[in-house]
Amino acid sequence: MSHQEKQSWVSIISSIVIIAAYSLYIYYNQVEGNADILNNFKFWGKSFIILIPVAIIAQIIIHIIFAIINKIITNEDMPEFSDERDKLFELKSTRITHWIFIVGFMLAMGSQAIEMQPSVMFIVLIFSGFVSGITGELVKIMYYRRGF
Repeated sequence: MSHQEKQSWVSIISSIVIIAAYSLYIYYNQVEGNADILNNFKFWGKSFIILIPVAIIAQIIIHIIFAIINKIITNEDMPEFSDERDKLFELKSTRITHWIFIVGFMLAMGSQAIEMQPSVMFIVLIFSGFVSGITGELVKIMYYRRGF
């Protein structure tokens, strides 16, 4: 397995763990026993504002730990450059990621157009961002395995 594939798997697993841990934290500390808070825009705004830096910092720490553990186990350095193939794979996966998020965004806005609860919009936005990130990493893995 190439280093890029390993890095993609680490991103997938860490994304799942981060979103699950954050969701459980929010549920048990804010939502449990207070379902009315789900329709409060202030709650959703604070949740998003906190989720973004928490996820970024956690991803950075996890990738640093991965690089250290990978170096210890395999005694290989991280690749210092990316060639045209790596950039092409990144561009293709980014394109797919953006399209999936745009579809999720449109679904979220559509939920408000048909007068669903505000919580539906925010849940769809979070879910589409999560699914698009995971799909992008899976596409990268697929391209690295196929080699085109």
